[in-house]
Amino acid sequence: MKIALIGASGFVGAAVLKEAIARGHSITAIVRNPDKLAPQAGVSAIKADVSDAKQLGSVLAGHDVVISAFNGGWGDPDIYDKHLHGSRAIVQAAKAAGVRLIVVGGAGSLHAPDGSQFVDSPHFPDAYRDGARAARDALAEIRKEKDIEWSFVSPAAHMAPGDRTAEFRLGGDQPVLDAKGESHISVEDLAVALINEAETPQHTGKRFTLGY
Repeated sequence: MKIALIGASGFVGAAVLKEAIARGHSITAIVRNPDKLAPQAGVSAIKADVSDAKQLGSVLAGHDVVISAFNGGWGDPDIYDKHLHGSRAIVQAAKAAGVRLIVVGGAGSLHAPDGSQFVDSPHFPDAYRDGARAARDALAEIRKEKDIEWSFVSPAAHMAPGDRTAEFRLGGDQPVLDAKGESHISVEDLAVALINEAETPQHTGKRFTLGY
C-alpha cells in the first residue's frame, strides 16, 4: 500500500513507521522537520503544514490511506485550539484527496462505566486535559462527516514502549481492561493495530480501542 503518515517522527508515528516498513508498504512521512528522519528504503519524507488543508490535500492525493498521529503539542498552552484546527484541516485534506483516514486520538474520550468520558473526570491529569478535550471534540466532529471513510483509534489509558506481541483485544467506546482492571498497551502493538486497520478496514465510520 501507499501510506501517508502524519507525525512520523513522533512517539506513535515512529512506531507506526517501523511497522509499516516491516510489512513492505511505501510510506510518505509528513513531518515538521524531515531531517529528524534517517533515510530509509520505501520512505519519502515531506515537510508540510498540516494546518493548511489545501497544501496537505495535494500531498495526500494518490495515497491509499493516511494515518494521522498528529498532536497539537503537549505543554503548549494553545494545544486545544492548535490540535482541533489541525485535526479539522487533516479531515478536509483527506476529503479533498479522496483518501481513507485513520486518526490516532486519545484515551480521554473513552467512556467510564457510568457513561461519562474520562477527560471530564476531576481525576484526569490537568497536563493532558486540553489536548484530550481537543481529541474528544475532533472525534465528535468527524462522526458527523458523510463524505470520507474514516476510523478513529483511542489507545489504552497507559501506553509505553514495550514488546510487539500482536496479541491484544479490541473494543469500542469503553477501555479494554485486563484481569487486574488495568488499561494498557505498548506503542508497538498500537502500531500493529493501526496497520491492521489500514490493510483490512474493520472499523470504518467508527472509533475503536485496544488493550491486553
